[in-house]
Parts: sequence; structure tokens; C-alpha cells
Amino acid sequence: MRIAVFGGDGIGPEVTGEAVRVLQALGLDNLELVEGDVGGAAYRKHGNPLPPETLAIAKSVDAILFGSVGDFGLDHLERHLRPEQAILGLRKELGLFANLRPATVFPGLEDLTTLRPEVARQIDLLIIRELNGDVYFGEKAIRVLPDGRRQGYDIMSYAEDEVRRIAHVGFKAAQGRRKKLCSVDKANVLETSQLWRDVVIEVSAEYPDVELSHMYVDNAAMQLVKNPGQFDVVVTGNMFGDILSDQASMCVGSIGLLASAALAEGTMGLYEPIHGSAPDIAGKDLANPMAAILSAAMMLRHSFGREADAVRIEAAVAKALAAGVRGGDLGGNAGTREIGDAVLANL
Repeated sequence: MRIAVFGGDGIGPEVTGEAVRVLQALGLDNLELVEGDVGGAAYRKHGNPLPPETLAIAKSVDAILFGSVGDFGLDHLERHLRPEQAILGLRKELGLFANLRPATVFPGLEDLTTLRPEVARQIDLLIIRELNGDVYFGEKAIRVLPDGRRQGYDIMSYAEDEVRRIAHVGFKAAQGRRKKLCSVDKANVLETSQLWRDVVIEVSAEYPDVELSHMYVDNAAMQLVKNPGQFDVVVTGNMFGDILSDQASMCVGSIGLLASAALAEGTMGLYEPIHGSAPDIAGKDLANPMAAILSAAMMLRHSFGREADAVRIEAAVAKALAAGVRGGDLGGNAGTREIGDAVLANL
């Protein structure tokens, strides 16, 4: 089990450090950890947010435990040198095309969401976002029109094979849950979305046990707030998935609890908390490491097939929350290390 640990910027190194402690506490005989620099930290050290040596490490391991990237002090750089290019580059170079973002309300935390408790406790969904296409990777530029006006453009596009492979991920995930898949698009106005919908329908013929539905993205955003319990698995494109997954995270109360996985076609995966670098609290022992710890659990499940270990970690986190161990994001005052200690004790 050769795992790269890329702490990155802000609170990234702190939260991944606690996740590493949990992994080590499992007593895995064949665990090998390799560290590397990414993001703003890598730029300041190497002049590159994704140095060649870091990319080489990424290509040599079985999975990546990722912290966060983002450094306001580097926002003046050209786009290809900004910290965020590290994660985009890893997705592209490693073929990480499927982003899995589970969202579930932990018992006892219903009052922390902005939704009514009886609505919030219904949330148990998985958003699957395609990561390698759409406007993020399409042709883009700022150009000057003949009349002198500046114009920015970003081209949205998907090839049918790209849609087909993410659709298979969605249907297979639904088979392991409540057998309901909602495909989110904007087929009423976008040709890209019309192709998306057509291909998803074609793939559905291979999964007769899964109930397929379709929803326009604007309605999906409304339904996530109005009736989130209706969703089981949601599959959607890169831009819509980026927006909806963050919305779902706030529906459950805090982004400090939500893990994510970015998977390639084999067992390679990159696992990270979704909360970002939070530079305002970096180095102050204030960050909640639970999302990073839960990301490590996802890594054990999806890249190594260690379901029992993943469940142990998730149960330990749930037990710590039930005992009132909460960081500032959840209205508590437990520090990063204290939260890690509580999870370790429950293991």
C-alpha cells in the first residue's frame, strides 16, 4: 500500500497529518507513505505548483491522500502557475475522471444545518461529478473583438465516450445503494447536455435494476434544499457537479465533515477533504480533520478494497461526534489534534 501524502497549502498539512495518524493506528503491515509538494507551497519552493518530482511520485503510488491547495498571496500569478493548477494537473495526468462526494447528516448534527432538522436528517446521497471535461478543460481564452471590446470564452463539450464511462460509475454506485440514479443536465438549452442525456439513457439499458430519472440543474439546486431525501445517486458534468456538491455540503451542516474521491478507471484514486486551504486558520490548531480522516476511509474502500477498515474509521468519527467532540466549524472548541486523538481512541 504505497500512498502519496500531498499536504499542500493552509490547513492541508494539519488535517492530512491527523489522517495519517489514523492510518498508522490500523497497524497495516504493508503501508508505505511518500510525501510531496503541491500547490502554493510547491510554487514557493520549486517555482511550479506541480513539480515534476511530485508528478513522478503520483504516478508511482497506489493512491494519493491530498490536503488542499490555495494561497491568496499567489493570486497575481499567471493561471498556469497558480496553486489550483496542481489538482487540475493531477486529474489530467492520472486520468482521474470520477469525483465521488457523499453527503450524509450525522445523527445529532441536524440542528447545525440551515435546513429544518426533519429535512436535513433525510440527506443520504452521493454526487458523482465528471472531472476531465466540460468548460474547465475546453478551449478558453480572452480575445479582443474587431471593435476593441474584450471577450472571454470557455467551450463546454463532452464526447460520448466520456459521458458513457461516468454514467457506468453512476449506475454501479446506485446498484450498491438504493438503486436510484438522477442524471442532472441542462438539456433544454445546451446541446452538450442533450448528448449527455441521450448517452445516459443508452447506458441505462445495461442496468435494468436501477431507476433512472433526469433533472435540469436549476431544479436540482432547488430540490437539494426543498427535498434532499429524494436523491440517492446524482451523476452530472464537471461544472454542474462542482456547484451542486458544494451546495450539498452545506445542506449537511459543515464542509469540515465531507470527504471526496477522484477515481481513475483502475484502482488509482486521489482522496481529499472538500473544505479547501482555509488560510485564515492555518497553523492555529483550529481545523477540523474529520473530512481528511473520512477521505482516508474512502481510500481504503475504493483503492484497496479494505471495507472493514473503512467502516472502523467512519464509526470512530461518528462516535467522536456523538460524544460532543466538535471543532469550531460545528460550534465546538476542540482543536485539530484533540479531534484526531478522539478518533484514535475510538478505533
